[in-house]
Amino acid sequence: MRVKSYDEGLATINANQFGNGTAIFTRDGGVARQFQFDVQVGMVGINVPIPVPVSYYSFGGWKASLFGDQHMYGPEGVNFFTRGKVVTSRWPDPRTSSVNLFGNRTVCGIGRGDSAVRVTNGKPTTLATLRESIHVIRELGCGRAVDYNGSSIRFPWASKSELEVWVAAYGPKALALTGEVGDGFILQLADLSIAEWTIGAVRDAAKAAGRDPKSVKICVAAPAYVGNDIAHMREQTRWFGGMVGNHVADIVERYGENSNVPKALTDYIKGRQGYDYNEHGRAGNSHTTFVPDEIVDRFCILGDTNEHIRRLTELKELGVDQFAIYLQHDGKEETLEAYGEKILPAIQELGKAKQ
Repeated sequence: MRVKSYDEGLATINANQFGNGTAIFTRDGGVARQFQFDVQVGMVGINVPIPVPVSYYSFGGWKASLFGDQHMYGPEGVNFFTRGKVVTSRWPDPRTSSVNLFGNRTVCGIGRGDSAVRVTNGKPTTLATLRESIHVIRELGCGRAVDYNGSSIRFPWASKSELEVWVAAYGPKALALTGEVGDGFILQLADLSIAEWTIGAVRDAAKAAGRDPKSVKICVAAPAYVGNDIAHMREQTRWFGGMVGNHVADIVERYGENSNVPKALTDYIKGRQGYDYNEHGRAGNSHTTFVPDEIVDRFCILGDTNEHIRRLTELKELGVDQFAIYLQHDGKEETLEAYGEKILPAIQELGKAKQ
């Protein structure tokens, strides 16, 4: 049916609580985010003219599965070890996708696996499997043939596609693998000293593998909250220290407390008493009280616009190419607005001044 306005359409949708579902077609990420809050019934889909995975694509689930309070979403949100590598690597026909319209702009973020495997009593995959997965996914995503389980597989419609695979890592062996085969490195925290150590490890491994260390792109991903109430911002982002703690616990178990992994990364989990994945990625969750304020301040970027500019400038000078914001807090729109109107322009101007 045709309606005259967004509000009229929304009223019609919510008046039919037993409807099969609804979808919105939009290029606007803000509208997509708002749509999932406004729709109260049925199934929700958000259709956008760009290839999956993207940060606001629902994959056609019930409303509770779309940006729900218990779900993380974003470019690193797809787990490649709960499904086959070939299915994971499915790629849109460039003749009908944004590859044809806007060029190759998709990056695949990958790691050993966390919430999706642990919640079903599984374990993160091995580094050997991760290495193989990086190769298979990259080759298929770039339209090249790859041998998989004895079969030669290629996506002929993806001949113009290019796909970089960026690897999320913390521990020494995972960092080494990233430098050896990754197109990029994802560090999920914004602490400067830990970033310096991990980036150095990745670049050393790249150099040892005969690669140009600077060819490995660096992405820091962490919560960012623009505001003035530091106590409130800490409580809204303390969950992140608990999430990182899952990976740190693995590192301590594997390498021990006296390894060459920085104490700045490992010491804070001594008070950790486990983790409840029912509250994974949620602001104000009840099981991350062990995370001290100091860790929240170091791992996240909190404060006014000047503080964000200062922290991002330090990361940029360290060689970070991209900062990915985690917005699991109650200041999403205000933070995005501040980044778009003040912080990013300031960072760009600083970059021009140093050229």
